[in-house]
Order: sequence, then structure tokens, then C-alpha cells
Amino acid sequence: MSLLDVNNLKVSFRQDGQVSAAVKGVSFIVDRGETVALVGESGSGKSVTALSTVSLLGDSAIVEGSVQYDGKEMIGASEDLLMDVRGNDISFIFQEPMTSLNPVFTVGDQIAEMITAHRDVKKDQAMKAAEDLLAKVGVPEPGQRVDQYPHEFSGGMRQRAMIAMAIANEPQLLIADEPTTALDVTIQAQVMEVMGEVRELTGAAMVLITHDLGLVAGAADRIQVMYAGRV
Repeated sequence: MSLLDVNNLKVSFRQDGQVSAAVKGVSFIVDRGETVALVGESGSGKSVTALSTVSLLGDSAIVEGSVQYDGKEMIGASEDLLMDVRGNDISFIFQEPMTSLNPVFTVGDQIAEMITAHRDVKKDQAMKAAEDLLAKVGVPEPGQRVDQYPHEFSGGMRQRAMIAMAIANEPQLLIADEPTTALDVTIQAQVMEVMGEVRELTGAAMVLITHDLGLVAGAADRIQVMYAGRV
């Protein structure tokens, strides 16, 4: 059984009495431990496909077809099941950390919150785990960085913090949505290297979403090219 099985996924959005189709019958599988890339231009439906896996599209979305994670159907799943899977079994790494990280909480607090939301651990244990995770993704001086705020991190460091947050609960599947778009070429290579190391360390499968074929050339086991809502 595949870890993720997307079958004939269709997604449309209601707006001002109109319905527009964004994803038009997409099917693909992700096996345990492998990296599958969804590649395509902006507007091709890559991100919508990924967000639909755990119902993160909002009320205006009409989602049809099947998305099975580890044999469990995600489309139409109960909120309890979705909350259990999100951030625990399936974690996202988004393209712009400053919109995903809360500016009024320290980086350590935010990673620790991800841990305590899914595990019965005390705050000091979670903070120690946060420090260890920052070290694991290559953030220097993690003992000091854990108490700093997102604006005190560089762009590359913020993306590393997002990766640390994503792997906090040892997910089976990482979904990385344009994880290097806002970074310069050198930092892009470093972040991709960190994600590769994380994948080897954790054994997690990965869906890598990007418009850059060069980026996935050495990172993906399989590539699905999307255009106008189709593979």
C-alpha cells in the first residue's frame, strides 16, 4: 500500500456565483521514503493539490475524488482525524516562513508548541527538543537561537526553523511547497541539502512542489509535471 494515494482529484472554487476548476482529475502515489516532485508553472494546480490532501483549502473549495493517507480517506474525513494527521503524520514546509512563523513568539516556543500539541510532554522537555531540532537542521548556536524571534533569523535560517518545526513530530510525509523560492541560489542549495539530510535521517517521504526543474533534478525519485490543473 502506498503512503499517499491521490486518485482523480478535482478541486473547484466558488466565487461570486461562479465555479472555476483548479485541479482537473489529478492522480499520483507517494510510496514510503520516496520523494515525488510536483512541477509546473504558477497556477497549474500544484499547491491546491497539496493543500487538499488534509483539507486546508477553506469553505469555498469543492473537492472531489479520493486522497488516501496510509489507507485512511482524507476527503470528507472527520475534523478529529484531520487534526490528528496535520502536523503529526503529514507536515508542511511553506515558501515564505515570515507568513508561517508568528512574529510575537520565539522560534523555540513555536517549535515547542508543535510538539506539545501532539505529545504529552512538559514545556521544558519540548523546549529542549526544539533546541535539538534546530541543531539537527544546521542552525548555529541553537541554545541561543531557540530564544530568538523570527525577525532575528536570516531568510535561510527561518526556512531551517520551518523544517525543524515540520519534523518535530517525526512525520511520515513532508509536503514542501516552493520551499526555496524566496532564497538566493546559494541558500537554496543549502536548504535542499538540509531537506535531503532530514529525509535520510527520518525516513519520511516527501512531496516537493516547485516550478524549478533544476531544483528537483537531484532530489526527486519521480516527477509529475502539472499544467492547467492536470498531470
